[in-house]
Amino acid sequence: MVDMRVRIGSIELKNPVMPGSGTMGEGLAHVMDLNRIGAIVTKTITPDKREGCPPPRMVEYRDGSLMAIGIPCKGPDYYIDEILPHYREYGTPVVCSVSAPSVEAFGNLAAKLSVPGVSVIEANISCPNLEEDGRAFGMDAEASARVIRRLKEMTDRPVWAKLTPNITDIAAVAQAVEAAGADAITCANAMLGMAVDVESFQPALGNITGGMTGPCMRPVILRMAWQVARAVKIPIIGSGGMASANDALEYLMVGCSAVQIGTVNFIHPTAMLDVIEGIEAFCRRKGIARVSELTGAMRSRKEYREQQAA
Repeated sequence: MVDMRVRIGSIELKNPVMPGSGTMGEGLAHVMDLNRIGAIVTKTITPDKREGCPPPRMVEYRDGSLMAIGIPCKGPDYYIDEILPHYREYGTPVVCSVSAPSVEAFGNLAAKLSVPGVSVIEANISCPNLEEDGRAFGMDAEASARVIRRLKEMTDRPVWAKLTPNITDIAAVAQAVEAAGADAITCANAMLGMAVDVESFQPALGNITGGMTGPCMRPVILRMAWQVARAVKIPIIGSGGMASANDALEYLMVGCSAVQIGTVNFIHPTAMLDVIEGIEAFCRRKGIARVSELTGAMRSRKEYREQQAA
């Protein structure tokens, strides 16, 4: 029997698998038991109602999707009254993703959403910082730290910082949010990209640029997760391009304690269950008693050769 439990700061999850923000909805409960996943990560909530980006919103590729959804949102009151009650019936921690245009707005939103049923606040710091000419909070270590410090002041819930990959030194941002009090780090959000409709001479997306997600992004985000794991001591949740148990195992082995499954949920709604079962089967095959032993278990080629020779 494999012990699938993992601990992310003060929160214990029954297993290390959860959805990425914005990749599941209430309807998923009709096709899978939400008690079986490690956590429920809900779609990002903003302080005000948002319509999102103009269409077209998606360009599909063989191994990924370029999306400019724009965080459409009905606001925090709707989330508390209409969305959260749906998830309270499950014995699974709810992670509430939040996004705001200023440090103060981040703090106020987190305070408002710190209600019964919300176990964790995940700060989506990939959003534009209107106090600094629209540059994303996550692109600047100090701006990221200011958000986390304010959230820690305004909520008693654990705070996870979801980093952006659109930066040269992601480890520096990870260290900054750790120093500011983040309980864990989610690595990472989507990478900026764009496409052109050559027949019409127009951008393929209504927003011109969007976030690239899917399996094609896994090697890039995996490398970033490895860098972050070497730079901080707090837990890391890997997020980027996972479609199978083997993909998730890679993230665990480079230092992540848990993973978020995203784009594949749109194609295969029960993918998270397949990943959970696959990780458990791998542990049984390798004689690993606790899934937590996989975190950081990657060895150098030299270490592997020496172990094989022993």
